[in-house]
Amino acid sequence: MIRHVAVTGGTGFVGQAVCEQLVERSGGAGGRIVVPTRRIRRGQAMQSLPTVECVQADVHDERALARVLAGCDAVIHLVAILHGSEADFQRVHVDLPRKLVAACRAAGVRRIVHVSALGVAADAPARYLRSKAAGERVLLESGLDVTVLRPSVIFGARDRFLNLFAQLQALAPFMPLGGAGARFQPVWVEDVAAAAVRCLDRPQTIGQTIECAGPEVLTLAQLVRLAGRLAGCERPVLPLPEAIARLQAALMELLPGEPLMSRDNVDSMRVPNVATGRLPGLETLGITPAPVEGVAAGYLGGRSGPSRFLPWRARRG
Repeated sequence: MIRHVAVTGGTGFVGQAVCEQLVERSGGAGGRIVVPTRRIRRGQAMQSLPTVECVQADVHDERALARVLAGCDAVIHLVAILHGSEADFQRVHVDLPRKLVAACRAAGVRRIVHVSALGVAADAPARYLRSKAAGERVLLESGLDVTVLRPSVIFGARDRFLNLFAQLQALAPFMPLGGAGARFQPVWVEDVAAAAVRCLDRPQTIGQTIECAGPEVLTLAQLVRLAGRLAGCERPVLPLPEAIARLQAALMELLPGEPLMSRDNVDSMRVPNVATGRLPGLETLGITPAPVEGVAAGYLGGRSGPSRFLPWRARRG
């Protein structure tokens, strides 16, 4: 049985949900959950979880990564970026998986669950999608026991997706929106986390690529309106032509901090972010995906939400 698990990217949005479910999986029966982080303060919220150990380490340092993996039975790999240069995407999405493979071999770890994305392809129009496809190849061709998960856009109480659109509508009289017609199949973070954890106990998923998608296909404009309506501040959506959307994104890239939208994001939205239906889905893991409105109403609507989440938690079984 897999008992000791390392979670790279464990302090992030998806990583926290994964760690919480790993703790539930262990049921107090022991085992370690190791979360490497460059800034140990980022892991403070995780330290309250039993059996979770945050360790200061740079995952891009192959030797440090091997030390983190020592004694582990498996890795759930979540590290990714949405914005950056060609070199940034290469470093995080391709070079890091290569280092992870080497570190796993050095530490004697064979099992990897890797979270990628829907729409990845070597000839995709966006650097993000192309680099994620290359990273998948590195792992699947490594000879290790790898499962790849491809989620659509992920939502949840701590997301920077629906929450962001709700916040913007609270401030703006209307929403100028690039990629308004782009199609998504939003998936709840808890369903993605459940998929990652369940794969650990299902050796039949080794070598598989599993699509993680919700039950509904919605355009970006529909999702923006939904976020506004649930937050009580719905604004009119003004769809932008792609050329104007790219200009808007270029200007956002010049602002300090992480941009709200980049030109590469606009390029990514040319590819439908929906399940192909040609690969296994969440149902093969016994997971009934939650609808976006049923969950998002619990946090965008200003309610505490746990009682609304319980029916969906129960469906994870």
